[in-house]
Amino acid sequence: QVQLVESGGGLVQAGGSLRLSCAASGRTFSSYAMGWFRQAPGKEREFVALITQSGGYIRYADSVKDRFTISRDNAKNTVYLQMNSLKPEDTAVYYCAADLLPSPLSQEYDYWGQGTQVTVSS
Repeated sequence: QVQLVESGGGLVQAGGSLRLSCAASGRTFSSYAMGWFRQAPGKEREFVALITQSGGYIRYADSVKDRFTISRDNAKNTVYLQMNSLKPEDTAVYYCAADLLPSPLSQEYDYWGQGTQVTVSS
């Protein structure tokens, strides 16, 4: 089992930045690919970014490419999502997820955090 706890969400003005963190405990963090997803009210959960176990492969949703950066520190059992140039449409609950295989599909992930709210005002 892997337990995931997100932090770093909040309220920010459009154009601002936030850094989300996801701290993992339990089994070996470095064994897991990590993903970030988000869900806005009334919408389905959508893929944001993923990073493989070693960080050697990273993928972003087109909507966040060039604005968001995913990274991980296996020594700290933590994955990050640096979000710059935030837009009102980025408003959502952001979730981190872990699985042995990297995937942009939420149904592929076995472990999820509780989510952290990000609100971007215009």
